[in-house]
Amino acid sequence: MRLINTGFVLRNLQTTIAKRVSVSGAGVHSGAPVTLSFIPAAVDTGIVFHVMDSEGVTHPIKAHVSQVGATDLSTKLTNSAGMSVSTIEHVMAAIAGSAIDNMVLEINGPEVPIFDGSSTAFLAALDEAELVQQSAKRRYIRILKHSRVESGTSWAEFIPYDGTRYEVEIDFETPVIGHQKFSGDMNDTVFRREISRARTFGFMRDVERLWAVGLALGSSLDNSLVIGDDNTVINPGGLRYPDEFVRHKTLDAIGDLSLAGAPFIGCYRSYRGGHRLNATILRALLADSSAFEIVEMPQDGSSMTSVAVSH
Repeated sequence: MRLINTGFVLRNLQTTIAKRVSVSGAGVHSGAPVTLSFIPAAVDTGIVFHVMDSEGVTHPIKAHVSQVGATDLSTKLTNSAGMSVSTIEHVMAAIAGSAIDNMVLEINGPEVPIFDGSSTAFLAALDEAELVQQSAKRRYIRILKHSRVESGTSWAEFIPYDGTRYEVEIDFETPVIGHQKFSGDMNDTVFRREISRARTFGFMRDVERLWAVGLALGSSLDNSLVIGDDNTVINPGGLRYPDEFVRHKTLDAIGDLSLAGAPFIGCYRSYRGGHRLNATILRALLADSSAFEIVEMPQDGSSMTSVAVSH
């Protein structure tokens, strides 16, 4: 195996990490302490959560859209036995941004730690673990035709594109957010510099309502951008980017769409989207075998080749 350092770059071989690395924090909704360990995995394993129950027994949950359950406040994966892990989108975005194909994520609780509400802590851990190249070819989902879903005024779609591109648009009535759009081809540099530090956000009135029903117990100004009743950001230090809100929505989309099971080659576009819409468009795409093909990059650097798979 050979050490490498790339991101969303089209590449011919699968990757994992060189060593086990662990991080500890608290869940944003439970407020409970949790430890998450990144563990190397064999080729074709994919990304799999191993969720530890109260007796110390681990239960595997594949990081795939077929396992997505609730999407109200975050993305939650649930297996057939009813075990679940939630708030996975930020760590999945970091994994996609680090171009890791095969890894086990062992966690001793039902919720991924929130840290500062972005992907930076996960990226630091994965950098420490070091990326290694494996022997099997890497597969991609190449978009062949337009796929679109709508929900009220919101919509999301995939269109063919030679590369991996995101065009994410949001529109809030509150003036501190308003209308924002992020558009750009995605690579490791863009993800780390332009997306990874964008934090989750919410309104103080909503946080107080969630606290009242036992949710968002770990939410604070240390891990969320909070908009006060006067429609201003109340966090000391303000925004990390002038349009941090749409950049975080893009981060969420990267994490959610990584649940396709392989990186995609195409353009993802959305308007007023969120976790539910991300899962819906991904299911719609994968349900239409004429909308995509599975391709591999040959080792000699020539053109991609289609892979015959059953859909």
